Amino acid sequence: MKKLLILLLTLTVLSSCSEYQKALKSEDIGYKFQTGEALYNNGKYTKANKLFEQIVPSYRGKPQAEKLMYLHAMSFYKTEDYHLSGYQMERFVSSYPGSEKVEEMAFLAAKSYYMLSPVFTKDQTETVEALEKLQLFANSYPDSEYLPEANAMVKELDFKLEQKAYAIAKQYNHLEDYQASIKAFDNFIYDFPGSTLREDALYYRIDSAYNLAVKSVEWKKQGRLETVKNYCASFKKTFANSKYIEEVEQMNTTVEEELKKYI
Repeated sequence: MKKLLILLLTLTVLSSCSEYQKALKSEDIGYKFQTGEALYNNGKYTKANKLFEQIVPSYRGKPQAEKLMYLHAMSFYKTEDYHLSGYQMERFVSSYPGSEKVEEMAFLAAKSYYMLSPVFTKDQTETVEALEKLQLFANSYPDSEYLPEANAMVKELDFKLEQKAYAIAKQYNHLEDYQASIKAFDNFIYDFPGSTLREDALYYRIDSAYNLAVKSVEWKKQGRLETVKNYCASFKKTFANSKYIEEVEQMNTTVEEELKKYI
């Protein structure tokens, strides 16, 4: 019985491969469409895509074009070719604005861009683009069933940008380029006021400002020490129980001692 089952499965696979090869060579676009759809429904997305690619130009303007463009775009998505799925899905949206599939296509187009977003340590151009696409979707379909997932993706992408900006600012601190670090942390604090990294950013801004002040030439030192003092006061008021509070207190004490020289 087991051998018979294996034999039947083998014959089915061989038949499927034979049908696919036959469809590839056929001049009958209807046959290609039918075979491609059957392959798609059976999870053979790469093979289906190759057949759809051959016939898309021939179906332009025909009643079946909408279905073909949908399957074509989805076959790219299913094979994780997100560059092309995003492009093809956006084409579908613009070509068939009245389609019952348009909302799904608009969402998956935006999600395709989301899938292209790299880890935060890399260039975030694609992350910014994905955020723009998701925001456009949310604006276009404010009552969509896909909105909770879209919002979750936006939150994740926003955090990547936070991580990237924070990492750059902290790297300046590590390289002892304290002026660049302070400016980068200032930008971070302004751009991401609700960030979970805000406490860390404020601390390392103090650390950068402190190191800049104590290493300054004399004629710049007092002003920079005053800046550190203000930073410390603000930090202690906002994060009284911070893990950094001892370091901040120590820096503040040193700054106050230094400022006595200017009284």
